[in-house]
Amino acid sequence: MPKLLFATTNAHKTDEVRQILGPQWEIENLRSHPHLPVPEESGATFEANAIIKALAASLALPETFVLADDSGLEVDALHGAPGVYSARFAGPNATDADNRERLKKELTPFSIAKPATIFPGRFRCCIAFAQNGQVLCTHSGAVEGTLRLTEQGSGGFGYDSLFTPDGHTDTFGVLPAEVKNQLSHRARALGLLVEWMHQTQFAG
Repeated sequence: MPKLLFATTNAHKTDEVRQILGPQWEIENLRSHPHLPVPEESGATFEANAIIKALAASLALPETFVLADDSGLEVDALHGAPGVYSARFAGPNATDADNRERLKKELTPFSIAKPATIFPGRFRCCIAFAQNGQVLCTHSGAVEGTLRLTEQGSGGFGYDSLFTPDGHTDTFGVLPAEVKNQLSHRARALGLLVEWMHQTQFAG
């Protein structure tokens, strides 16, 4: 069974990747390697940040296959914000709840001016797959939907309880994990990675 290091300390993301990629990979994350340096996510795009994280970990652990992602929420009414700042929208030490409150605060004036306002947006994810300090491939995925000002459900993480994917009436905070993992931005990016592996006969 090939090993894969997912360059994150986020347990929720790690669980998603395990569920999506399946049992053919042995997946661990940075919690298993607390000595590794954590690079500054200084990129202006999701792809740039994913590459920064993948390269840092793959240089520190030669021969190890490394997967890194950068993902976030883009809201059209906010001109694409919070974007690459999604995890720290409310500040550098913000919790998920802090970020959701900041988002609701930013959108509330639009709703007051026009009560029936709909807030289109999307979750976007870019992943980078690397080994020995070399990026082997990058892939991106997105899921379109709408944002609400009232949270629904306690499942998922991040902005999930405010985001209703197109084609559904419930948020990611309510939808079962198996449904989310079929249509999420991360699932779509990982699906392209799996497709690349098949096309290149990558065996790990």
